[in-house]
Amino acid sequence: MILCITEKPSVGADIAKILGAEVRRDGYFEGNDYCVTWTFGHLCELKDPADYTPDWRRWSLSALPMIPERFGIKLKDDKGIQHQFEVIERLIKRCDKVINCGDAGQEGELIQRWVMQKAGCDKPVERLWISSLTDESIREGFQHLKPQKELESLYIAGLCRAIGDWILGINATRLYTLKYAERNDSRNNVLSVGRVQTPTLALVVNRQKEIENFVPTTTYELRTLYRDVTFTSNVKAFKTEEEGQGKLKEAAESEFEVTEVTKKKVKEAPPRLFDLTSLQVEANKKYGLSADETLKTIQALYEKKLTTYPRVDTTYLTDDVYPKCGPILNGLGYYQEVLKPIRGKKLLKSKKVFDNSKVTDHHAIIPTGVPAQMLSKPEWQVYDLVARRFISVFFPDCVFDQTQIKGKAGKIEFKASGKRIAEPGWKSVYDWNNGNDKSVSKDESNEDGKDQEKSLPEFVKGETGPHKPFLGKKTTTPPSYYTEGTLLKAMETAGASVDDEELREALKANGIGRPSTRAAIIEILYKRAYIRKQGKSLRATDAGIELIGLIKEELLKSAKLTGIWEGRLRAIERGDYSASEFIAQQKGMINEITLSVLRDPSNRRITQVVETVKTKKKASSKSSSSKTDKQ
Repeated sequence: MILCITEKPSVGADIAKILGAEVRRDGYFEGNDYCVTWTFGHLCELKDPADYTPDWRRWSLSALPMIPERFGIKLKDDKGIQHQFEVIERLIKRCDKVINCGDAGQEGELIQRWVMQKAGCDKPVERLWISSLTDESIREGFQHLKPQKELESLYIAGLCRAIGDWILGINATRLYTLKYAERNDSRNNVLSVGRVQTPTLALVVNRQKEIENFVPTTTYELRTLYRDVTFTSNVKAFKTEEEGQGKLKEAAESEFEVTEVTKKKVKEAPPRLFDLTSLQVEANKKYGLSADETLKTIQALYEKKLTTYPRVDTTYLTDDVYPKCGPILNGLGYYQEVLKPIRGKKLLKSKKVFDNSKVTDHHAIIPTGVPAQMLSKPEWQVYDLVARRFISVFFPDCVFDQTQIKGKAGKIEFKASGKRIAEPGWKSVYDWNNGNDKSVSKDESNEDGKDQEKSLPEFVKGETGPHKPFLGKKTTTPPSYYTEGTLLKAMETAGASVDDEELREALKANGIGRPSTRAAIIEILYKRAYIRKQGKSLRATDAGIELIGLIKEELLKSAKLTGIWEGRLRAIERGDYSASEFIAQQKGMINEITLSVLRDPSNRRITQVVETVKTKKKASSKSSSSKTDKQ
């Protein structure tokens, strides 16, 4: 008998149907020499401190840092989980071979291997590795099962992440709570500190302080109005209006003359396909969906077989997906009208879309071609984003007519520019059937709206005429508060402000957190009452500001340093970095932080401490934050 272990009952039912295991038992399906069972996400977790020694049950500064000689795992304390584990344990003893059918990613690998380890599995194990849950994809996956050892580095990376988060999260939380919490009963007033949550909170706090401390400056720029077009001079801006009066008078004494007219065509390629983070950013910007809402929604679409595996950090497809793209497009029934311009033509194949070297475990999020029916409003919104983005990459570039006009008034030079869409290309995908919502084309093409510059009237070199010079007032503005979308971007790039897609791709290697956990980190900050929402923007609470203020150890709150650690975890996943060295670094870091805090002679205290509330998760669903409580 072959045992398949999936991560959810719904996936188990899909796989059982395809394998012919149609008899439902308690906790599994059976038939055709297969048994198909499931976990409920994380059945196992790393042991708590008290599981290693009773001395670690009591919160004490003298016990820190707590570092077990060898880390162990345990079953979660939940009757439903324990019952399901017993089912899996019995089936493993009965079977001849196990097929790991968990989600094809680092977290899924860790979940399943921990369960098999806890059950004492000594049977040969193979891995089902698929990017969508369509029947075709599942059948194809079973025809190309992977040996488990091919995924060893993926598991090791996940294990290192969990151990690193335990070392830092549990020790630093106890350390800061015992040292700085206001009330005596510190266990009820936890200062939650973690490897990812703390630098993420620091991003919000630092941005808020930057805004609060911002001092605007005003300058005056010499401009002129000629033929209803505003031209800007090359004269350096003035600090006061009085300083600019001389140049203003000089410009007014002469007619305006057009000295140069330059026209050129500019092409703009379609936006990249979605990875999870960019999808969360777009859904937050366009529909106000939180990062967690988008993750849950795209996960639901994946389980409904409508989109591919969502927890990905690449925007590329592999070459072997290209032959499947035509059938996928044909399956997008609602969008057949917008597809007419590319019907009967060979599909474009851009290197910005198809690149094997940019894909490791899974490709970008795309539709599967299964018809979308009976979707909730947020499901349709997220599906529409994914579908239009996929369609757009097969359309030609958008072509602009860009015009630059140079002129002068006396010796003072001016210039103006404008552009208009000559050939909409891929932008037609976003203009099509949007009802009254005209924001899509702008949002999808250029966030700052530069593509919306108005076109200029026709100018002729050498023409002259009257004009109206004036001093235009310019006042600097502070940066914007983070939204969930812009915070996700900052986490992805370790705090760097990046709009260029190429640079964003390069920085993703050292982003903080994983695409699948960033939403949960933000939810933890809400739960701890370290941040709150005001409209769409995020604000740090007094507790969050005070916590970051008392943390002097840059190792804990620097997004850049945390990004370096994340980069090392990704290198472990590729087999390019030593797991033992990473764990040794985490141990060294917590030793350093502990000594630093214990030596602090101040009596600093958090005056507003938020009680941490533990909530039990039902065993019937996988929590997106199940791995991040210690981060």
